[in-house]
Amino acid sequence: MGDRVLVADDDRAIRESLARALELEGYEVVVVADGAAALSAVKDQPVDVLVLDVMMPSVDGLTVCRVLRAERDRTPILMLTARTETSDRVAGLDAGADDYLPKPFDLDELLARLRALLRRTRFEEDDNEPREVVKVGDLRIETAARRAWRGERELELSKTEFDLLELLVRNAGIVLNRTTIYDRIWGYDFGPDSKNLAVYISYLRRKVELDDEPKLIHTVRGVGYTVRET
Repeated sequence: MGDRVLVADDDRAIRESLARALELEGYEVVVVADGAAALSAVKDQPVDVLVLDVMMPSVDGLTVCRVLRAERDRTPILMLTARTETSDRVAGLDAGADDYLPKPFDLDELLARLRALLRRTRFEEDDNEPREVVKVGDLRIETAARRAWRGERELELSKTEFDLLELLVRNAGIVLNRTTIYDRIWGYDFGPDSKNLAVYISYLRRKVELDDEPKLIHTVRGVGYTVRET
């Protein structure tokens, strides 16, 4: 069998349709109806990636995410949410999710995001070569350890946030367009109407740039984003 995916959603139709689609793609699928069952299933047998609905009875998806991260479980997590407000999506990132997808979602996009999460995980596991520290101003990243600091303050970053910040810092002073970033981070271009990247940039700024710190992440309107000292 292929990679093992856990799907947690209280909507039976979504659970069953996702299970069928994932199995057709070669995944081994575990389905549960709430967060408590998801935590129990992960402890019984580890999975390669989780797909969690935010709103579930008993224990919701955000709580599942927080519990796993508190236990140092770095299994990739894709959150599903029926809410479209930026603040609701940011809550998932704050809980430690690696990506999110609003409902109703396109199946091809969900599959693409799962593939991207699994590719990045395999790359990290296989990449045993020492890698340099990269810096811009007082921001430094230790790539092998996947840790980042602004001055003396260590940044708490999810997998996707770290990958995005590393990409920008490695290309400091260069404006990366949205298509390039989507391809390098997600392996899939979500199109001009997607707000996925903007949400991640906004949340990354909240972590990297506190009120008294100079801005490092800059928007080049109509083009993309760059990291540079002002």
